[in-house]
Amino acid sequence: MALQLSGANLSIEDIRVFLKDNQKVSITEDALERVKKSREIVEGIIANKETIYGITTGFGLFSDVLIEGHQTNQLQMNLIRSHACGMGKPFSQEVSLVMMVLRLNTLLKGHSGVTTDLVDQLIYFINERIIPIIPSQGSLGASGDLAPLSHLALALVGEGRVHYKGEDLDSREVLNRLNREPLVLKAKEGLALINGTQAMTAQGVINHIEATALGYQSEWIAALTHQALNGITDAYNENVHKVRNFKEQVEVAARMRDWLKGSQLTTRQGEVRVQDAYTLRCIPQIHGASFQVFNYVAEKLEHEMNAANDNPLIFEDGDETLVISGGNFHGQPVAFALDFLKIGISELGNVSERRLERLVNPQLNGELPAFLSPEPGLQSGVMIMQYAAASLVSENKTLAHPASVDSIPSSANQEDHVSMGTIASRHGYDMLENTRRVLAIECIIALQAAELKDASLLSPKTKAQFDTLREVVPSITEDRQFHKDIENVANYLKEQAYL
Repeated sequence: MALQLSGANLSIEDIRVFLKDNQKVSITEDALERVKKSREIVEGIIANKETIYGITTGFGLFSDVLIEGHQTNQLQMNLIRSHACGMGKPFSQEVSLVMMVLRLNTLLKGHSGVTTDLVDQLIYFINERIIPIIPSQGSLGASGDLAPLSHLALALVGEGRVHYKGEDLDSREVLNRLNREPLVLKAKEGLALINGTQAMTAQGVINHIEATALGYQSEWIAALTHQALNGITDAYNENVHKVRNFKEQVEVAARMRDWLKGSQLTTRQGEVRVQDAYTLRCIPQIHGASFQVFNYVAEKLEHEMNAANDNPLIFEDGDETLVISGGNFHGQPVAFALDFLKIGISELGNVSERRLERLVNPQLNGELPAFLSPEPGLQSGVMIMQYAAASLVSENKTLAHPASVDSIPSSANQEDHVSMGTIASRHGYDMLENTRRVLAIECIIALQAAELKDASLLSPKTKAQFDTLREVVPSITEDRQFHKDIENVANYLKEQAYL
């Protein structure tokens, strides 16, 4: 089954399924007609020698420089070559693939003036999984993601580097193998490819998919910790959460009750203690707040995924044609959302590290061995796992600084305010990977603590998780290289995000 694109209604879940099932894409007939109509308008502009930004003029500060009709195609090639100034490690293949899907979806809205040849080339690259190698650094997030998207465009015209069937190759070599011609850019098309927010949005979509999955995973991991510490279930009572009015908090509490149902390790208030520490008692409030963030961010990302965000934009208003230079390429709405997402991700890691500290600290863990060591003193057990988790959450606190509060003027002050949204998206994924490793550490320690308490007493649902994870990470019977266990569990959690 193919993912059908129309320029509207594309969702984050559509992208998750597209990646999971390795889908192809197709487009609707209506979308194709809109592309053709907008292209006719561009051809008319050139024929009539009208002065329109980016079609018959230069770019940025050069917007007042007129371009001769015979040079309009060369203008577009010069644009993407000169703007391909990306640096640093490449975006992941998933992000680059999603970037192409999102750019295609934007062009299908029919406000960009591109040819059907360009649309066909994007579809071909997506469906054949010819994935541009796109450096992740170098975007200001307005006028869109110029540098990253220029590298995407270079691949389409046979001048970039691509991933193809496990190899990193020149795109021209891949196209030659497939007897496919490189795209020849026409007037407006280079600008239509690079004026937009697809780098930050694609990385943001991946961040959201994996962060949301991690939010759900953090609940069963927390449920294991809760049982290993003989936590009190009364704090998850539905009445408590309904009177707070936050839907996400109510939902987390319900899922925690479900995870803990039937456990012989949980307690009621007053049996062992009157109250648990906040990191157990307030899981619905803390995790629920992160889900509030995730829901907000999903709304903003899905708006942008289905937006016309290049410049200029082409409209038909009755009998009148309008070509308007605006600023829909400005990434500020997405940048704010992605900075907010960083906070939601960070707090999942913060609370996880505090829970796992309770599991390893003999003053707090209810008579479990210090650091769950098989032989305290001779063997360190999980002591340094807590150190490692503390390091990661501390690093997250520095990365959580909002990128969107910064701006540096560019293009000789013509582009005098920028969003830095792509930096927010990249830092967000770094934080996500850190947080996933923190939760992997809590998982490993909670599994061991539950085993020491007697895993047969776990709730049926968490016992099933225990059994599954014991296939990923074995019981700790002696000190070993725990970094391998951490990576194995973190990789398992990431893989589960797309299932």
